[in-house]
Amino acid sequence: MNASRKFLSATMAVSLAASAVAGTTAAVAAQDDAQFCKDTSIVFFPGGPEGGGFATVVYNGAKAAEALFGADVVYSWSDWDPAKMITQFGEAVATQPDGIAVMGHPGDDAFKPLIDDAVAQGIVVTVMNTELAATQAEHAPAGTGYVGATLYKAGHDLAVEAIKRGGLVEGDQAFLWGLLSQAGRGERTQGVKDGLEEAGIEVVYLEIDDATNADPASGIAIFTGMASANPDLKAAFFDHGNLTSTAQSYLEAAGMGPDDIYVAGFDLSPATIDAVKSGYTDLAIDQQQWLQGFEAIAQICLTSNYGFSGLHINTGGGFLDASNVEAIEALVLEQIR
Repeated sequence: MNASRKFLSATMAVSLAASAVAGTTAAVAAQDDAQFCKDTSIVFFPGGPEGGGFATVVYNGAKAAEALFGADVVYSWSDWDPAKMITQFGEAVATQPDGIAVMGHPGDDAFKPLIDDAVAQGIVVTVMNTELAATQAEHAPAGTGYVGATLYKAGHDLAVEAIKRGGLVEGDQAFLWGLLSQAGRGERTQGVKDGLEEAGIEVVYLEIDDATNADPASGIAIFTGMASANPDLKAAFFDHGNLTSTAQSYLEAAGMGPDDIYVAGFDLSPATIDAVKSGYTDLAIDQQQWLQGFEAIAQICLTSNYGFSGLHINTGGGFLDASNVEAIEALVLEQIR
């Protein structure tokens, strides 16, 4: 067990006052060393497949923090599969790292008992992208924070904004491709659905299947079949960054042009930038996922070395459309935004 891990275990066992003194002493000793986290081992979950658009930006943020703070980080790719995340978490705990940064997609019911056990072993666990409300509430003093969007609100905001900008009216029909079945993660899809239905929009819903979740191109036939069965669609909502980035391919395969339906989704990518510029995608919410990677590494380093409690950081930024796409295009191409 390295010195930072010993320090964390000590702070969890003594009073708050003693923790403050110990933390201050460690901080003063480390101030002359910019890479204060160099003896801290971390397992980090970018979430998706290696090379995937969203997950790569998360990874890039984590790599920047790793280089800046000097942490020893191992990366574990999960293909956005909650079951795989659970299995990989168990494998990570077995290696006894100082900290683990997880995507919260499996939900509290599945994840909390495992995280409870990891925290009891002195491992700092922090959460990205999808909140684990009960887990975060219980283990915040031990460094369990959250960095990502507030999911239900982000989904609802997207629906409301798309209705306003797209001129959708009561009785219109909209397609929603999402993840309602996933505990926690499905809150964003629910937010979109509620926002549409509150305005009287008829929702045609499909759950994203595992194959499309891992490889969005696998869903082209599904989308074209749905579009053929629903010729009166006025809008389409994609509750998945990688599906949003594939929106133009979906529409083209279904014989739709850039002005045939209003398209809204989540997250930025080079393909989404191109689709916005060409008119195939009209609106997207920027989750600033680079920050999710960077701040999760920072959280574990700060807790392991200085005893800081968990931070809650909302990265759900503003909207992207044709009016501001050129302002951030370069950063998206560099896989920072």
